[in-house]
Amino acid sequence: MAKKSEQKKTIKVPFQVTVGDLAKKLDLGVAEVIKQLMTDGIIAGINDVIDFETATIISNEMGFETELDQSTTQEVLTLEKLDEILKLEKENQTNLESRPPVVTILGHVDHGKTTLLDTLKKTHVAEREAGGITQHINAYQVKFKNRLITFIDTPGHEAFQTMRERGASLADIAILVVAADDGVKPQTAEVIKFVLEKNIPTVVAINKIDKPAANINKVKQELAENGLLVEGYGGKIPVNEISAKQNTGIEGLLETILLMADVEDFKSDPCRAALGVVLEAHKDPQKGPVATVLIKTGTLIKGEDVLVGDIFGRARNLEDYTGRSVNEAPSSSPVTIIGLPTVPQTNDVLQAQSENCDKKKRKLLSQLKVHGPSKIGAISSKQMIANIDEALSNKLSIVLKADVQGSLEAVQQILHTIDSDEIKLNIFSTGIGDVTERDLQVAQTGQAIVYGFNVLPTSVASRMATEMGVPIKTFSIIYELVESVKNDMSALLPPEIKRTDLGRLKVLAIFKNMKKGMVVGGKVMNGKIVKGENLEILRDKEAVGKGKLVQLQHNKEETSEVKEGLECGLSFEGKDKIAVGDTLVCYKEEEIKRKV
Repeated sequence: MAKKSEQKKTIKVPFQVTVGDLAKKLDLGVAEVIKQLMTDGIIAGINDVIDFETATIISNEMGFETELDQSTTQEVLTLEKLDEILKLEKENQTNLESRPPVVTILGHVDHGKTTLLDTLKKTHVAEREAGGITQHINAYQVKFKNRLITFIDTPGHEAFQTMRERGASLADIAILVVAADDGVKPQTAEVIKFVLEKNIPTVVAINKIDKPAANINKVKQELAENGLLVEGYGGKIPVNEISAKQNTGIEGLLETILLMADVEDFKSDPCRAALGVVLEAHKDPQKGPVATVLIKTGTLIKGEDVLVGDIFGRARNLEDYTGRSVNEAPSSSPVTIIGLPTVPQTNDVLQAQSENCDKKKRKLLSQLKVHGPSKIGAISSKQMIANIDEALSNKLSIVLKADVQGSLEAVQQILHTIDSDEIKLNIFSTGIGDVTERDLQVAQTGQAIVYGFNVLPTSVASRMATEMGVPIKTFSIIYELVESVKNDMSALLPPEIKRTDLGRLKVLAIFKNMKKGMVVGGKVMNGKIVKGENLEILRDKEAVGKGKLVQLQHNKEETSEVKEGLECGLSFEGKDKIAVGDTLVCYKEEEIKRKV
């Protein structure tokens, strides 16, 4: 019930406030505030935290004006703290997927960094088949062997200069460019010291090998004298000999980057709220404040609210490195954000204000136009880490209705005994009585399943459930309800993969080498080789790759399997290469559903 007064009272609210504290500021009961939140489709308890915008909407509905409490100091998420969060995400090893490597090109002036960048743009820039690319920002992506690589144009770029001071690196891999006719110079030595101190995976590109005065061995020796030991000179750092001007050795360099990316296994969680770093920012006469951000983890969605440093705004429009409007920006992608109220600073950290894996934005109440302040404090690093942990845990959300309070408590008590380290049961909302349209609205907001015990949905709710796509499950026996909840939780568990080896083949000949596969011949040493199954490549008893057996022949005739002692030819589909003498292990995999 709105508090009535002739003139609305103004209250000060911090960027984040608990429901209980907001009720105190409004001088209202907590239950009244919670009820208003539920009316607006937001389920929150007394200790739950809501943001300034939500608090403003609720306060306005209850007869109050709000202003940001500037006296509350919030800790800004720095590059160092972002690095800690990314390390935590990597350690958790949950929901992670491979992402493109982020590469920076470093080296002494006039050793060919800019020429190398230009050559990459002209020959390998992704989407160039769509009619070329207009370079809008100092970061872009190239596509090689159907994989993306992100390059940050760091020569003279402020973002790299401050990396040394901040102790944090924007790039995953550094390419150190050294001229074959000039060798290691003071700036080269400075870069070597930096990448060694920060333990940044590094590739050496010895450029200008076409020059008459080129002396590759001298360069390698000078690198070793500065502590950078390359392959062949007592170390493991890969080295590529190139001529950026002549476009020589460029593909080999890109192959080295992809190989290093496979070894380092760069991953991120695409489902979490995006975190990124501002590479550059300016004010455009037509677009207003524009910020170019490198997304470090998560997926930034067009229309999301964002914190960039201490600036609060909305990503009204997103543009990729070609200037093309996009709906989302995944990890490792450079993206231009339009919609911030002011221009942020280089190296400010971006934090998207959503953690919805299904990318469905929390519905703002469009009927209320809330004009909040443009600058607000950022959430603390501890809260960000807590959010990471929450995002990394799978959960099943349910809305629970029962006929009487005693039944509700009994069901809740049993459900709380369900034990699972991997899936969290989130009882999103509870209530007494039949399932109503309000329950469906609450369930849709929380992406929950409605469970009813000794109750049924109203006729209106039944129709709405079909339209809204909200499942309703009703039971009259408690253990059946509990078993159904367990089954729904089990469905969220990743399946167990069971591997069964079928046979082994010794590779005797290579008949054809294709871009995405090979045709080889060999003899089945034991078991059998079966068409359509998986193949693992063993070299010196070590696994070096995997692929698919897509075609099988014996005596030049198609067959579904070849048994022990017989020779055959087969088509292997995969990116890895097979050599004569390798052993191919044929195996099948089956998914076994797990249960809570």
